[in-house]
Amino acid sequence: MNSRAVLKLLVIALFAAGLVAFFVFDLGQYLSLEELRQRRDQLQAFTEDHLLLMLAIYMLAYIVMAALSIPGAAVLTLAGGALFGVLIGTVAVSFASTIGATLVFLAARFLFKDSVQRRFGKRLDTINRGVEKDGAFYLLALRLVPLFPFWLINLVMALTTIRTWTFFWVSQIGMLPATVVYVNAGTQLARVDSVGDVLSIELIGAFALLGLLPLILRWTLRLIENRRVYKGYRKPKRFDYNLIVIGAGAAGLVSAYIGATVKARVALIEKHAMGGDCLNTGCVPSKALIRAARLRSETARADRFGLEARSLTVDFKAVMARVKDAIKRIEPHDSPERYRGMGVDVIESSARLVSPWQVEVDGRVITGKAIVLASGAEPRVPDLPGLNQTDYLTSDTLWSLDALPERLVVLGAGPIGCELSQAFARLGSSVTVIEMAGHLLAQEEPEAGQALTEAMKQDGVDLCLGHQALRVENGNTLVSEKDGQEFKHRFDRLLVAVGRQARVSGFGLEALGVRLDASKRIEADGFQRTNFPNIYVCGDATGPFQFTHVAAHQAWSAAVNALISPFWSFKTDYRVIPRVTYTSPEIARVGLTEAEAREQDMDIQVTCYGIDDLDRAIADDDAHGVVKVLTEQGKDRILGVTIVAEHAGEMLPEFVLAMKHGLGLNKILSTIHAYPTWAEANKYAAGEWKKANKPEAALRWAERFFRWRRGTSG
Repeated sequence: MNSRAVLKLLVIALFAAGLVAFFVFDLGQYLSLEELRQRRDQLQAFTEDHLLLMLAIYMLAYIVMAALSIPGAAVLTLAGGALFGVLIGTVAVSFASTIGATLVFLAARFLFKDSVQRRFGKRLDTINRGVEKDGAFYLLALRLVPLFPFWLINLVMALTTIRTWTFFWVSQIGMLPATVVYVNAGTQLARVDSVGDVLSIELIGAFALLGLLPLILRWTLRLIENRRVYKGYRKPKRFDYNLIVIGAGAAGLVSAYIGATVKARVALIEKHAMGGDCLNTGCVPSKALIRAARLRSETARADRFGLEARSLTVDFKAVMARVKDAIKRIEPHDSPERYRGMGVDVIESSARLVSPWQVEVDGRVITGKAIVLASGAEPRVPDLPGLNQTDYLTSDTLWSLDALPERLVVLGAGPIGCELSQAFARLGSSVTVIEMAGHLLAQEEPEAGQALTEAMKQDGVDLCLGHQALRVENGNTLVSEKDGQEFKHRFDRLLVAVGRQARVSGFGLEALGVRLDASKRIEADGFQRTNFPNIYVCGDATGPFQFTHVAAHQAWSAAVNALISPFWSFKTDYRVIPRVTYTSPEIARVGLTEAEAREQDMDIQVTCYGIDDLDRAIADDDAHGVVKVLTEQGKDRILGVTIVAEHAGEMLPEFVLAMKHGLGLNKILSTIHAYPTWAEANKYAAGEWKKANKPEAALRWAERFFRWRRGTSG
């Protein structure tokens, strides 16, 4: 047993010993109002003769009582007034109570904080950030209202990230008003019949109003901070628009749509193509390419269906023409004409922020009551020697290809790298993937990464995992290193797919002073506000998730808050975020992975259903994969789901809906699913959970009952 564990046992033993002594020796009898009255004269006489000694004994007793969270603080506080008067009594009680509270705070933090934060850390992230920012105000508000038990406040605050010194001084200030009231009442002890006489309904009401002071103070400080942020800028008296949106990707389009729907005047500025990355270089073209690649792969195994297998000749120009056609067919959904028809002023130009309310565009300045930044993201390009001497591709520039690369090297094996690597391999390229991590999709369940590894190898992809890219030589060779050995990978084209970074330069953020976070994304609070309260941000420009559906989700918060602030604001809810990697098999997830749950020390139950047992998968000759569900131990509450299957993305929404609205596996099990469908796998996974949690005792009694019904025994 290590020293920390021994110390924890010692703290628990001391606390337990104190409580046992309190009850065994019936020390509570000395903390009654009647006892105090009877001994008042005796105690006052001793205090007059030995003031400092009595003060030390009194404060020590108070500290011990507060540290052990023993009831009796009110009586002991009255005693402070009766023995020492208002001034000395208030000082003694104030410091003793705060020291005692801090001791129990430190003990609870030492014993429980690490385990609580480890187990519930991610779920407590928002609370921790709030405490770090406004913890003093919240604690002060709680301390000022005597209705909240102080011992409970001590324990709860110990589990947060508030600093000890902050806890100490805020507690001392917060408990001071009630201390003064009780100490003053103690000077009139003969007129106090019960502890309840000290705090009348009116006085409690006054304390409750007093508890609002920290919040009022916080609002005042925020107002002062806002004035500081806006210092040097003159706010227009009138505005051209209620809302100016910069960027017309998913986040910007949704923001503008919401503003136009509620009849606000909206300007939408886009310097490139409407629809952003998702329509033009991301989701839409990649899925169109993946569909062509999947069809060729399916044709290659046509003989398994009793059909004559013929290899398809790939006309890559035609494939890319179809990709562009898919974009054109979806373009009207995001077109300037559609949004102008809604009443949005669509401005096809670059934008530059010149003040918190002004945007320069087309050589003129327009003003907006609020601004939404939706500038998106762009491919991250590593600082790799020799890379700039190569005509490398990214997920943005890939779509200009008009010939299928014979040898394609892909740097990076995240979702984008995996999707495109598999697609090009299926279309006929010789594909090599260079990935620094030792396995694919490190953020997903190991089963998912392993299934994808096997599938990509079957498609002919050469996976070089655990390889560190070193340099590019001669414009056609990527050099990597693993275990001290260098490897050379020749290519005709090199695709850089090491992730995307927020687009934060070129439109005035730096000059204006809009803050970025440590990841170089636009910093936002829980309401999508930047450090300028009237400037909001949503989508890939801020994160934390770079998904189109999350960008749209954030855009709702940003647009609504921008339009109705300061009257009301809505926090962005990140509790249930689905994600899909569109490889074959698809990998879909919502909620926690098993590793994430274990890291949080959560008591979980893991339930798996193999897709190889699903009738529809067998009929489609795609019987591989798994539905993996995490629940609370012994409960059907869903904590996380990972699906590995050919249609995993279409299967996931049922679990997303269940988690969003608090429905458990029992509800999914009792829902009729059409047969034969892929979604039946969700019900069968719920059935596996039910079998693992069946009531064994009740079933034994049922067996006896039916045996009795048959007229048999034994």
